[in-house]
Amino acid sequence: MTNTQNAQPTHPPSQPPEPDPPFLSLHTTVVLLAAAVIGIVLGCLTALAGTSAAGAVAAGLTAAGASVPVLRSLVR
Repeated sequence: MTNTQNAQPTHPPSQPPEPDPPFLSLHTTVVLLAAAVIGIVLGCLTALAGTSAAGAVAAGLTAAGASVPVLRSLVR
C-alpha cells in the first residue's frame, strides 16, 4: 500500500517553476505614469489660473487621455 500523504511534487531539480508574468508591461506603465503626470500638471495649472475645481479636473483628465496615444508612439 502506498502512502500518498508524503508524496513530493515531481519538479525536475534543474528547472524551477516559471514566475507569473507582470500585470502591466514596462512600456504600458511608463506611458500611463507619464500621462498621469501630464494630467496632474495641467489640472493644477488650470486651477491656478482661476478656473473652478470641476473645470480643472476636466482639463487634467482630458490632457491625460489625449496624451496616451502620443506617448504610446513616442515611448519605444
